[in-house]
Amino acid sequence: MSRLTGRTALVTAAGQGIGRAIAARLAEDGARVIATDLSAELLAGIAETGGGQVRTQQLDVTDKRAITALIESLTRLDVLVNCAGFVHHGDVLAATDDEWSFAFDLNARSMFWTMQAAIPLMRAQQSGSIINIASVASSLKGVPNRFLYSASKAAIIGMTKSVAADYVTEGIRVNAICPGTVDSPSWRQRVLDAATATGSTEVEARAAFVARQPMGRVGTPDEIAHLAAYLASDDASFTTGQSHIIDGGWNM
Repeated sequence: MSRLTGRTALVTAAGQGIGRAIAARLAEDGARVIATDLSAELLAGIAETGGGQVRTQQLDVTDKRAITALIESLTRLDVLVNCAGFVHHGDVLAATDDEWSFAFDLNARSMFWTMQAAIPLMRAQQSGSIINIASVASSLKGVPNRFLYSASKAAIIGMTKSVAADYVTEGIRVNAICPGTVDSPSWRQRVLDAATATGSTEVEARAAFVARQPMGRVGTPDEIAHLAAYLASDDASFTTGQSHIIDGGWNM
């Protein structure tokens, strides 16, 4: 029997990158996965992955009523993976009020809403694992030109610890995963943007990203998914309120 057999998991931003890899891995471990994304097109094909049962649903995580309606339709929720996010480029002087609002609405407020909706179900079960995707670029490490992203991801770490402390006696575990640079559609677009901004080639821009990783490479979505599957399972039953760094040594 797989370690997540009989469990129900909800994954946001499951259409590509880290979210898609996590949804597939949880399904492989036997979970019934609800894979959500703003884009229905991005979710195509994910239902056929893994060994569990996967269903897809379009979801805008900046819509509180949609989140609440989805979670209230469930009879059980064992694992919640909050993966939706956006990376803004620029320092504090370049940031605008609208960008600040967007960064916090998508990166942080959405997780506030999903946790608020999910916890009553988990309390009734006296069990549950919440996994919030944060970042090394947060309260953990200062990264140039990541002001808005780092601020919002630092908020996720704070929320994670607070919710973990509030529900530690009720069987609910809450952890954050803090990746470094991971090969994903989002990162590939940032490589292209960096090449344009600096007048370099794509190869040169990619090499600059890789050079800051002590291991000499970027991570893969599957590596993040392996950690998420561990945190979702009973193997991590004594782990809560932690920020799990997985960054190839970038933050040593």
